[in-house]
Amino acid sequence: MAKSDITGTRRKIANKVSHSNIKTKRWQFPNLQERRLFVPELDRHVRITLSTSDLRTVDKIGLVAYAARYGLDVSKL
Repeated sequence: MAKSDITGTRRKIANKVSHSNIKTKRWQFPNLQERRLFVPELDRHVRITLSTSDLRTVDKIGLVAYAARYGLDVSKL
């Protein structure tokens, strides 16, 4: 199953609603991207799967700080 490595974001269940208001179950998938990011603190690249909203936050505050919010160590990713 597709899942974000840091936040754990994964698919959600939702209803597809037709014009006649009949509801059927469907999945909503997050926009997950696999990226190779450079971590200056470790002086190496890390391959990680993140949602696009996670990537925007990583661009702002950095990968180490973002992983620390969720109690993760980047060196083990």
